[in-house]
Amino acid sequence: MKRLCESFCVIIIMEEIMKEVCEFLKECGVYYLATMDGDSPRVRPFGTSEIYNDRLYIQTGKMKDVYKQIEKNNKVEICAFKDGKWLRVSGELIPDESIEAKKDMLDKNPSLRSMYNENDDNTIVLYFKNAKAIFSSFTEGSKTIEF
Repeated sequence: MKRLCESFCVIIIMEEIMKEVCEFLKECGVYYLATMDGDSPRVRPFGTSEIYNDRLYIQTGKMKDVYKQIEKNNKVEICAFKDGKWLRVSGELIPDESIEAKKDMLDKNPSLRSMYNENDDNTIVLYFKNAKAIFSSFTEGSKTIEF
């Protein structure tokens, strides 16, 4: 029973951590995703982040260079800034081809529906694995969390 309670507490804490990260990204509106293109870094603005099945997800199109770069090297970092505070999240992005995950992302971000559909061959959602989030600011110490 004690072990079950400990496991449940860990799940609740992880959900709260991911919620904090996702809420910060949403409040920023735009965050920047860094990938590698061979031996050169590439950074571009993104705006989608959602929690689905207890994982932090982002979305893009399979035809885009960013996805091709992630396929070759799935280690990425995102950075967002708001009101003197910033967040960096590094980890591996894992593709999820399930219709349910794609539909969840698109339903929560209806503006994407003009470009994407959960049943098309282009839409892809990806979740973070082995992620490390660092909240920082100029006035407070940093806070590091892993999920």
